Amino acid sequence: MRPVIFDLDGVLVDSEPVWEEVRRAFVADHGGTWLPETQSRLMGMSTGEWAAYLAELGVRLPPDEIAAGVVAQMAERYRHGVPLMPGAKEAVARLAEHRPLGLASSSPRALIDVVLDATGLGAFFTATVSTEEVAHGKPAPDGYLEAARRMGVEPGDCVAVEDSSNGLRSAAAAGMRVIAVPHPRYPPAPDALALATAVARTLDDLTPDLVDHAA
Repeated sequence: MRPVIFDLDGVLVDSEPVWEEVRRAFVADHGGTWLPETQSRLMGMSTGEWAAYLAELGVRLPPDEIAAGVVAQMAERYRHGVPLMPGAKEAVARLAEHRPLGLASSSPRALIDVVLDATGLGAFFTATVSTEEVAHGKPAPDGYLEAARRMGVEPGDCVAVEDSSNGLRSAAAAGMRVIAVPHPRYPPAPDALALATAVARTLDDLTPDLVDHAA
């Protein structure tokens, strides 16, 4: 059975609206200007990358303080409950029955661990990667390549599950087949969606048969 590597934000956790709310407010509170394209540009960036980008928007703090402030607010939100996508637990458990699972996320390690511990999903994953731990965030392939390396599998043997434009580009650049599960509020660009081997409308559609078909 082909290994499957999940994205986290927007695939398993409905966190993109929370990220947008927290970062938009942080920018406004610290003298920056949120642009129409800001959210789409941020999706998939590593922590260092998005903190530097928010500084470019006029936030009057150094990037490390921006990252610490935003992540602290996100952790506080998660302490009141992790907003899992509908069917997330079931999809992960369904696929974990017959194949190894990995995770390649743009979230900082601290938030990944909070989510996996709070939801019990951590037990299903052989390896997890934050793009903090590699040289480049999505759309570069680094996170997916590192997840495959930690799992002890070849990237070309893997199927990735992604929602965002940068995530789809990242997994495809790693040489993986990709199943897109587009977020209804943040749909991927048409050229990125075209990289997907298969498209699932919801996580309920993410079945072993679909994975095998995508492979």
